Order: sequence, then C-alpha cells, then structure tokens
Amino acid sequence: MTTDNHHLHADNSDDEIFVEETLVTTEEPHQEAPETFADFNVRADIVESLADAGIVHPFPIQAMTLSIALGGHDIIGQAKTGTGKTLGFGVPALQRVVGPSDEGYDRLPAPGAPQALIVVPTRELAVQVADDLTKAAKKRNARIVTIYGGRAYEPQIEALKRGTEVVVGTPGRLIDLYRQKILSLKNVRIVVLDEADEMLDLGFLPDVETLMSATPAIRQTLLFSATMPGPVVAMARRYMSHPTHIRAADPEDDGATKKDIRQVIYRAHNLDKDEVVARILQARGRGRTIIFTKTKRTAAKLSEELVDRGFAAGAIHGDLGQGAREQALRAFRGDKIDVLVATEVAARGIDVEDITHVINFQCPEDEKAYLHRVGRTGRAGKKGTAVTFVDWDDVPRWGLINKALGLDQAEPVETYSSSPHLYTDLDIPEGTKGRLPRAQRTLAGINAEKIEDLGETGKKNRTGDRTRSAGRGGKQGSEEKTGGRRRSGGSAAPAEDHAAAEAGGTRAERTDRPKRNRSRTRRRNGEVVAKPAADS
Repeated sequence: MTTDNHHLHADNSDDEIFVEETLVTTEEPHQEAPETFADFNVRADIVESLADAGIVHPFPIQAMTLSIALGGHDIIGQAKTGTGKTLGFGVPALQRVVGPSDEGYDRLPAPGAPQALIVVPTRELAVQVADDLTKAAKKRNARIVTIYGGRAYEPQIEALKRGTEVVVGTPGRLIDLYRQKILSLKNVRIVVLDEADEMLDLGFLPDVETLMSATPAIRQTLLFSATMPGPVVAMARRYMSHPTHIRAADPEDDGATKKDIRQVIYRAHNLDKDEVVARILQARGRGRTIIFTKTKRTAAKLSEELVDRGFAAGAIHGDLGQGAREQALRAFRGDKIDVLVATEVAARGIDVEDITHVINFQCPEDEKAYLHRVGRTGRAGKKGTAVTFVDWDDVPRWGLINKALGLDQAEPVETYSSSPHLYTDLDIPEGTKGRLPRAQRTLAGINAEKIEDLGETGKKNRTGDRTRSAGRGGKQGSEEKTGGRRRSGGSAAPAEDHAAAEAGGTRAERTDRPKRNRSRTRRRNGEVVAKPAADS
C-alpha cells in the first residue's frame, strides 16, 4: 500500500488553512501496511478488546486515520459509506481519555465529566457507534454514555452524574442537557463529528456549532463526512487547526458508489411492487435485507403486508416510539427478523453486518439519498445488491440521479412480478410466488424480541398507542429535528396524516370523537312553532 501526499494552501481573510490530502492506493503490493491495530501503538487493552470481537486488521480509512489521529492532529476524514470510519475515530478517542484508574485522573478540571464528545445525526447511529466503542473498550477503563432523544431523561442524567469518559449523542438532547448544566464540556479533549454532511441535511449544524463553542479551545477535532458541502468546510475552518484531509479511495473503484454493490434499476408499477418484493426476498443467497420507503405510512403498510405473506419483517419509522424502533433493530441484528422496512430519516446510520440486499421501494429524492440507502449493503469488503423501483412519474427524477452518479442506467427496464428477467437478474428460483412457503418460515419474528420500556414521552408505540409522559416534569419528549424543522416529540401530527385529511381521510384519533347534538328552534312572528329532536 502506498500513499500520495498533496499539500494545498488556502488563504482566508484572517487565517491560513493547511490541508494534506492522503490517498490510499494499492499500486505496490510488496509494500504492505501494518497488519494489526497494535502496529499503530494502540493501547494493549484496546487491541485485546478488538481481538475479542474478532477485529484485528484495520480497513484503509482506519489505518490512514490512526497514524495521524493518535498523534493528536485534527483530521477531516472522507470515505464512502460502509468503509469502517467508526473505529478510525473511536480508537483515538478511547486512547486519549484518562480513565478513573489512570494517572492524572484526579487532576482533571472536573473528574467524571466527559473527555471525548462524539456527535452524530441520528439516534440509531448513536446506538451503533456506542456499541462499537463499548466493544473496543471492553478491557479499557473508559466509560461510555449514549445521549439521545426519545428516551427518558432520568437514566441519562444519572449516568452523567456517575461519571463518564466518552459521550456519544445527537445534537438536540446534548444541547438540552448542556443548557441545564447537567452535561459539562470543560474536560473535553477530543471532539468527533460523524456524518457531518447528514447533520447539515437535517438542520443540526447550528446546534453542532453551539456544542463546539462550549468545548475548550485547545482540543483535537475529527470530522468525518462522505461528502464535503460548503457549510461543512466552513465549519472545519472555524473550529479546526491545520486539519489533515484523509480520503480513503480504491484506485480500481472510482465510481460514486462502491464497486462491491450491484445496482439493479426497474421501472415498476405501484400496484405490483409488493408482489415483486416478495419474490426478490426469495432469491438464492438472500440474507438480511433493508427496504426503504418515502413515508411512514408506506413503511408500516409494507411491513404488515410482508408479515402476512410469511416473511419475518419489522419496521422503523417516525411514528414508532424509540422502544419499538430499538426492538426492531435488535430483532434484525439478532436474526429474529431478516427484513427491515424503514424510512430514510429513521434509518440513517443503521450499520448491520451481512446485509445482502437493499430495496428502494420508491425512488430516492436525490443522489445523496440514493448513496446513503444503497450504502447499507456491500459493507466491510462484502458484496451486496441494490434494487431500485422507479415509478413512471419518477423517471425524470431518476434521470437526474443517474446522471449525477454516472450509473449509465437512464432508462430503467419495465418490470413486473411475472417478468422473466426479474428471475434471472436476481437469481430467483423458477416458480416462486408471492408468499413464503411455510417450510421456509424459520425465524421467530419481531414479537420474539422484547420491547424495552424506555420511559419515552409522547410517541406512538408499535401498536399505535401513545405512551404516557415519563420525562422530567412531564415534558413531552425532547425536541427532535427532522428535515431541518423542530418537532416536539409526539405533539405534531405526522405529515402523512395531514395529507390524508386533505384527501378526505380521517386520523385514528378523530374516529372516536362523539358527534355533536344539534337542535334548532323555529319561530314565526316571535313565537316558537317547532323544536325538532336533536340529531344523532
């Protein structure tokens, strides 16, 4: 493995930014990179913890990041989705903190306050990052606390009061606890912004800048992002000191998407999609599968339809409480279900091993959404298949996505559940129908996974009932940003419900409303002549 270094200087009005771009190549096979994490002077207890989890050899983005991050330098890490960025910043964070039994712990400005702050855009990504760091810290005396909305405040407050070295969280809840002076940031030595471009898309950047401003001026900052939009670069210039820009790239994979992902695009009819999906799910070699939908209602409906057809499926979308969302993820990771139907926002950051197929049930909005969706498969060097359905009305939009990504599939093939090429393209056995044979229904299903009571407030659980307030002072959930707009947990009606109302539909909450009793009194020349019975 070799590296090509390019030194760039960019002058701004009051500072000079030095950027060193490091490109990973494999042109000289005889010059091999260090084979294990120990070769990067990673602490022995972290190396042992990773080895216990079966992680020995770092991926390119990890190898390139560790060699610089462990030296205390600021980093802008850029790599495609699914290349293993988490340990690239997680290991330096764990190594940099001072544990309760380490020398110098009692000399910290506030012993027990977090020393590493890792900010991520979504709840699911916060859980995934914290789980990965917990594995890496199994034998390290470093405590990790996860802070995000949708859960009761009390357990998170108690965990912070007990003391922690690393905090992983979403901006909304972090800001909330910081402003209440429960979360202290005076000890922070390293700040990590993961998926910074997604935080920009979700409208979190102002909150992130508030958190950055609250940390000590002398600190290490690591920023990771699949793309580098202008506002993200501007933030890097304000809060980073001479960052090293690392781009992990495979010289044989110069496309926008990973070469390990096979991409199949079909023009499908909306009324036939359920049947097509049911047949794709019976393809040979099909493992865990994620199906993306645009709306919460479609996700719920499709999940129920697949369960009715015999598949072990679950759903993740914004109308579900956090307990139900985590239940579905645990069932998915624990092989109790092998199909997860998710909306894009709810599914950002889902990192589950061995996802063989991703199905875009509806055409993504743009090329960035497409990249995030298909990036759930083909991870960590494995192969994957991405199938995208394009409705007739979405052909122009798909044309723009195709052009932006250079996919050379501007004209999707018209496809139905009976189309012969569907079977040959995806290796579906001949004679496959839209229901899973009973002999193949071997998974336990989502109900086999216990739903955890998180004390969440104001959100719907999996049955559609709203949970009672369990937050501090009866607060109706923490504020959650969705699509750049604040929404109080559970207090606002879902967008789909408004759309249904406009189309003449009614919400479930309105069906139980009693009808008004009406009575009218008729008068003639000032005298009552009739008083009909009240309408029922």
